[in-house]
Amino acid sequence: MSQPLTKPNNSLTSKPSPLCAFLFLIILCILGFYAVHYPPRNPQNDLLFHQIFLSSANNNTISSYLRSLTSHPHLAGTKPSLETTHYVKTHFKNLGLETHTVPFKTLLSYPLRASVSLHFDNGTVLNLPLNEIGISSYAPSGLVQPYHAYSPSGTTQGDVVFVNKGTEDDYRALEVMGVNVSGCIVIVKKGGSLSRGAAVEIAEKKGALGVLMYAEGDVSRGSFRFGVERGTVMKGVGDPLTPGWAGVEDGERLELEDNKVLDRFPGIPSLPLTFESAQVILESLGGPEAPQKWRDSSRSKLSRVGPGQVMVNFIYQGEKKLATIHNVFAVIRGSVEPDRYVLLGNHRDAWTYGAVDPNSGTAALLDIARRYALLMRKGWNPRRTIIFCSWDAEEFGMIGSTEWVEQNLVNLGAKAVAYLNVDCAVQGPGFFAGATPQLDDLIFEVTKKVKDPDSDVATIYDKWTTMNRISNIDRLSGVDSDFAPFLHHAGVSSVDIYYGRDPFFWRHVA
Repeated sequence: MSQPLTKPNNSLTSKPSPLCAFLFLIILCILGFYAVHYPPRNPQNDLLFHQIFLSSANNNTISSYLRSLTSHPHLAGTKPSLETTHYVKTHFKNLGLETHTVPFKTLLSYPLRASVSLHFDNGTVLNLPLNEIGISSYAPSGLVQPYHAYSPSGTTQGDVVFVNKGTEDDYRALEVMGVNVSGCIVIVKKGGSLSRGAAVEIAEKKGALGVLMYAEGDVSRGSFRFGVERGTVMKGVGDPLTPGWAGVEDGERLELEDNKVLDRFPGIPSLPLTFESAQVILESLGGPEAPQKWRDSSRSKLSRVGPGQVMVNFIYQGEKKLATIHNVFAVIRGSVEPDRYVLLGNHRDAWTYGAVDPNSGTAALLDIARRYALLMRKGWNPRRTIIFCSWDAEEFGMIGSTEWVEQNLVNLGAKAVAYLNVDCAVQGPGFFAGATPQLDDLIFEVTKKVKDPDSDVATIYDKWTTMNRISNIDRLSGVDSDFAPFLHHAGVSSVDIYYGRDPFFWRHVA
């Protein structure tokens, strides 16, 4: 039974985070520049609105949003996800904002059952735990069992080979050692630039029967030892049944057996493992010694690459089915250029509770909307139209945002000024920014005006340049969050920012 969405979180409200407040200031400054900044008609009013906007920040309020959004799991397409949809929609409506919901019917993927067992030469069998510690497959919490969305169902048994991160270079290194993965189950260490789906695709091309994948993280702090990194292995973004057009209720769809659809999915099954379960397999491997480089970069007790004196039996059964997802929008009409749009977006769905990804961003989104509504009640209006976007089914491959962009492609290409994406808003120390080149100067200007939360004199820009020796803005070339359809489909200038660029924290990759 899901918990109510209004339960306060004393642990959060009792110790407000300055990092949260800082991040929200950056978002609103960037948004404010594009939506509000123009020659002032009344400088005194502008200064007053600016002061009200910044002074109305409240960490207790933000904490309550985060607690409500994370009170239960809310996987896209499930009943609990409707509660978070209602929560966000109600929040916007209670602020007096123009609010609407846009549903799409899309193909999603869910697990039915899975198992991984080790069969030793002496006849003993060991069933590996696949869930987080203390969580059963059908826990009352509603937590979905670990799986890879869109993985095909399958039952396979074979020797195991460790392929490091699963890159082409890694397989070439195995070939030099005389190790052939054809007919084997491979175990992959998730990380680096290779996406989950790409790792499975390469393994399939090499003749592997299945893929087991684990994430190490900062094992010394226990952050990934008993955790599991769920994710999607589908190629591309958006609903696979409606490539290039929106998945509206009664619209045209490809059949599941269509080759264009099947090409989006891998041909061999895969599953995520906890670090502890992966460690059991790695310790059982025989064969050649692992390259020193692999051992040095591994947090596991890696010794050999396999095969070993153990066979793995690997079963996964899942289902793909049409499910309705819901995007939620709130609109503030511009007073001078109402047909020019500044969009601030973040997805709402999560594989489990989503405290960092995505609801640190959603909490920011809700609080910025609250503060803009407060300004509107005092007579303020933006120059351009602001659209707050709460996306659904991002975890499955940016589906909610992609379908909406496909539905509104012409308007966005002609009228959108910029799309500002906030996903994992606060996850640790260190400011990160990714953007299209024409927005670089804007980011530099804003970060120079915002104080660093850990310093009385330094700005975000100062700390940023000190940590990195240069204020580096990455290019948004990937497809790892909801900026992807705006940038790659509609050609809209985009920004993606968050606080906490931890080298051992892997953001989800489609």
